[in-house]
Formats: sequence, structure tokens, C-alpha cells
Amino acid sequence: MANEVSITAPVTGLGAVEEPLARGVKENRLLALFLLMAAAGMGAGLYAFVEGHHHAYANFREMPWGLLISGYAFFAICSTGLCLLAVLSHIFGGNRMAPLANRMVFLSIVTIVSAFFIIGLELENPWRLAIYNIISPNLNSNIWWMGTLYGMAVGFMLVEFFLIMTGRFRLALGLGVAGGLAEVMANTNLGAVFATLAARPYWYGSQLPVYFLASAFMCGAAVIILATWLSFALRGLEPDRVNMDGVRGAAKVMALLLFLLAVSTVWKFIAIFAGGSESARMSAGALLNGPLAVNFWGFEVVVGMAVPLFILIGDRFRNIQACAVAALMVLVGAFFQRYDLVVAGQMPPVFQGMVGEPACFSYTPSLAEFLVVAGGIGIACAGVLLGERFFARVFVTNGGH
Repeated sequence: MANEVSITAPVTGLGAVEEPLARGVKENRLLALFLLMAAAGMGAGLYAFVEGHHHAYANFREMPWGLLISGYAFFAICSTGLCLLAVLSHIFGGNRMAPLANRMVFLSIVTIVSAFFIIGLELENPWRLAIYNIISPNLNSNIWWMGTLYGMAVGFMLVEFFLIMTGRFRLALGLGVAGGLAEVMANTNLGAVFATLAARPYWYGSQLPVYFLASAFMCGAAVIILATWLSFALRGLEPDRVNMDGVRGAAKVMALLLFLLAVSTVWKFIAIFAGGSESARMSAGALLNGPLAVNFWGFEVVVGMAVPLFILIGDRFRNIQACAVAALMVLVGAFFQRYDLVVAGQMPPVFQGMVGEPACFSYTPSLAEFLVVAGGIGIACAGVLLGERFFARVFVTNGGH
């Protein structure tokens, strides 16, 4: 059993919270690799600004959203889940996941920064977003609300984490609740960006906002399991009882949400084929036995749902390595869920039967798109390592504030 470290007094300054054990050669090499990935992503994004997004990225007028929107949605959803799990753990102190809550707050900031990195390089004029979001708000736009609320959430979480570092936990809890509410509204608005598009029947309806929120809890639980395992693996230690109980709690949340999302997915297809439009059935067919079938059956169903559930139930949530493997598979599956959702919904032409229109559109991401998403992953992974280096002693608590 590893020695438990608790925070019994405010910790201020990097010197008070820095973890020397996370400064080894292996960690530095991993950090250099992830920073290199981030630099490659930034380079690809800058290339798109210079050469034109229509040259660098594979999107076109009839299919304007692709891999970058999928990557943005993935990291934004992870951020929401981490923030909400942290808030619930802080409010109901003494529960199993409470010892992981401070780390969840930090990781929520890291993942939303990754999301902003990707969406910033996806937009042709991201500076206009910052300007006109303030001077010309469109209150009828889900995208405006989504950007505004995520921006507010980041601000709340940054202040919350600073207050945690300085020991002002009661005020931090209030900021955490505000950030959690902003994340819920932002996440459901992200779902509504798709769900309110009547021209895309595969997306249209009330399911997606709730589906995105459920996915957020699942992804947040997966991220905190992986990060906690990594924290102990970097130090060559076995997790103590308190942290292992937290991992078990997160794994049970992840397993429950996996099951519920699997049921939701089945009923979505049943509803589409029982009474959906021809366009929606075309999108569903692309997933079940069309160009996206390998993604759906191989990565969403097998890698992202079936095998993780088998691992967790077979191991009975006892082994942190097994939980970490299941969590990684869940995140891989979740990424493909976002990608398949975005692409499948745009494959049927809006105006079907027009002369010159194909029966179904196709899309293959460009190298620049892959590099930008790799850059977002690099930022997230580098953030995790830097968090373990500089804030490890803030992350370790006795189960609450």
C-alpha cells in the first residue's frame, strides 16, 4: 500500500504542490512527444489558415462538418463529465469518488482547452467568434449559447482550482456548482446544435442532448480512471485504499452509463427503421452495413462497449489495470461515436433526387485534420503529465474538503 498524503492546510505556490517523482526521464520523454504532437497540430492548423481551409481540410459544402467537429465534441463532452463528477463529489463529500475530485477539476480544464484548440483551428476566422460573440450576440443560436457557456465554465473552473490550491474550499464549491451548471447547459446546447437541424433527420429529435449528457458522465469517469492509474504508475506505486475505492466508484459509473447508452443506441435504430424517414434510414444503414460499418461494429460496439463491460464485470472492479484498460477502450469507442454521428448524419443529400447529386456523400479526413486532432490529444496528454508534476499534492485528499 502506498503512503497516503492528505492536504490539511492551504497549499500555495508551485513549490508547495510540485511532485518530484513525476520529473523522471520517462516522463520527460512522454511530455516531449505530446508537445511535439501539439506543435504538429498547430502547424497543420496554421497551414490551413494560409492555404485555405478548403484546400487543407476534406470538408465540402454539402458535408461541412467532419473529423475536427468530432474531436471538438469528444473533448468538450469529456470536460463536462469531469466537471459534473467533480461537483457531485465535492457536494456529497465522503463518497468514493470524492478523493479524485480535485484531479477531475484540473482535467476538466485540460480537456476543454483541447476542445478549444481543435475548434479554433477548424474555424476559418476564429477571432471573429471572440469579437462578435460579445458585440453581436445571437440569443436564438445554439452555437452562440454553447460557446458562451463553455467560456463561462472555463472561467469558473480556473478560479475554482485556484481556490482549491489556496484552501478556500467553501468558495471553491460555489464556483464549482456554477461551472457545473454552465457545463450542463453548454453540453446540452452542443447536442441541440445537431438535434434541432430538421434537415438532418438522423440527428433531429430530443434524444441527442440527453445522450450527450449521459456520454459526458461515461467519458468523465473513463478519463479520471486513466489519469488516476497513470498517477500511480508514474511513481511506481500501488494505489492506496482510498484512491482505489474512488477508481472502483468511477468504474461502476462508467459501466452503468455504458449499458444505458447501449440500450439508447438500440432503440434509436429501432425507431429509425420502424418509422423514420428515408434519409435517417440511409444514415443508419451507413453505420450498420455501409461505409461506416467497421467504425460502428468494430470500434463503437466491440471496442467501446462490449469488451469494456466484459472486462469490468469479469474483474468485478477490483484491479486498477483492468479498469484502466476498459477506460481507454471506452474513450476510443466514444471518439468513434462522435465521428460516426457527425459523418453519418450528413451522408444523405438534403435534396435527394436532384440532377447531379450523388445518392450518398462520402468523406475521408485529410492529413491536416488528423494532425490537428492529434494536436488536441497531445495537449490533453501533456496537460495530464504537467498536472501530475505541478499539482499532484493538490490532487491527493482524504476524501473531501
